[in-house]
Amino acid sequence: MTGQGREPGAPFGVAEVTGPSMHPTLAHGDRLLVHYGAAVRTGDVAVLRHPLQQDLLIVKRVAERREDGWWVLGDNPYAEGDSRVFGAVPEDLLLGRVRARYRPRPQGQRSVPGLLAWAFSAVRPVLSDRSVSWRLRAR
Repeated sequence: MTGQGREPGAPFGVAEVTGPSMHPTLAHGDRLLVHYGAAVRTGDVAVLRHPLQQDLLIVKRVAERREDGWWVLGDNPYAEGDSRVFGAVPEDLLLGRVRARYRPRPQGQRSVPGLLAWAFSAVRPVLSDRSVSWRLRAR
C-alpha cells in the first residue's frame, strides 16, 4: 500500500492498495479515503504501519483487541501478511480508519454501458464487518 495526498496535520488522506490481501473487499489499485487518527473498532478496515517494517503501510481488518495490541487480518484467507504472521499490532501503529474506496476506471473502457457500470460501482463506503469475530474463530 502506498500513501498519497495527505497534508501534514490533515485528518483525511488517500492511499493506494497494492496486493491481494484484502480481496474481495479491496482490489489491487483501489484508492482509499483514510481518516487518520480516527478511533477503530472491531470489524473496521484500518491503515497501519507494518510491525516488522514500520516504513511500510498496510491495510487490514481489525479483528480483535488483545492484551498486547490489535489482531488484524486480511479479508483474503489465502494471502499472508497479517497477525497470523507478525502477531498483535501495538495501538500506536494504527494510523487511521478507511472510510471509502475508489476504483479507477479500467483502461480502454469506452462503451456507454461499461462506463455507467463503472460509475455506479467506483466509489463505495468501506463498512465495518461485525462478523469478523466468527471468521477469526473459524481460522
